Amino acid sequence: MGKILELLKKQKYLVSDGAWGTLLQAKGLQAGTCPELWNIDHPEAVSDIARSYIEAGADMTETNSFGGSSCKLAYYGLAERVYEINRAAAALSREAAGPDKIVLGSVGPTGKFLMMGELSPEEMFEVFQQQCQALKEGGADAIVVETMTDLEEAVIAVRAAVKTGMEALCTMTFDALAGGGYRTMMGISPSDMIQALIEAGASVIGSNCGNGSKGMIDIVREIRRVNQEIPVLIQANAGLPIYKEGKTIFPETPEEMAAFVPDLIAAGANIIGACCGSTPAHISAIAAKVKE
Repeated sequence: MGKILELLKKQKYLVSDGAWGTLLQAKGLQAGTCPELWNIDHPEAVSDIARSYIEAGADMTETNSFGGSSCKLAYYGLAERVYEINRAAAALSREAAGPDKIVLGSVGPTGKFLMMGELSPEEMFEVFQQQCQALKEGGADAIVVETMTDLEEAVIAVRAAVKTGMEALCTMTFDALAGGGYRTMMGISPSDMIQALIEAGASVIGSNCGNGSKGMIDIVREIRRVNQEIPVLIQANAGLPIYKEGKTIFPETPEEMAAFVPDLIAAGANIIGACCGSTPAHISAIAAKVKE
């Protein structure tokens, strides 16, 4: 049994971290530059983000590696540096988290479409395994495959993570439909993902991004209607984005976000964190509610 499932047996509810992009931008990351290269060029800033979430009360922190696959890094001419960049990402979060907290290696979509033949399933598996192996060697305890919209890609990423011997968590991103219900951009519903991800080896499933906490409650309920056992991870945005004066603003305050925690837990969530627009203050408020 992996570290996260062990901890859930003891504590029942855990707190994960919040947004990384939001904090990197606050530290000076410019639009159009590679966030993952900061693991090499600005390691102290990256460490500081991981540490700030642990200090806020998170039981786990992610790594600055969401776009760390060779496919994504190729966009910046960095495809040859996958190992170096991901290993550094995990080492920085490991150092910041200390020995007792969990480090989740963050793995996002490749940006390639299987259905268009841009990559074969075998090639995609290799891409994910290369990234996951580097994160493991840097000190990650588990892999969180996140912000997925294509179930086939999510399954391949989970299988690649499990192949390295690590626990795999997987969250997909759903949009609310006008007539009710939730689907990913590729038409996958929350209930569609469950069996396929479990069979691939995921030990935790859930949703991140795409919705504020309110929308996540219905997503958790839908998962629980199909499966009552699998631990569920939820990382909502700090509300739905508002475009104001050329900027994207996420309006929910830490208190507003934390107010949804009892409903998320009642619906069946086990691990609660946050996504876009959130800060350590949001995680601190969430952690306080979870401990209640």
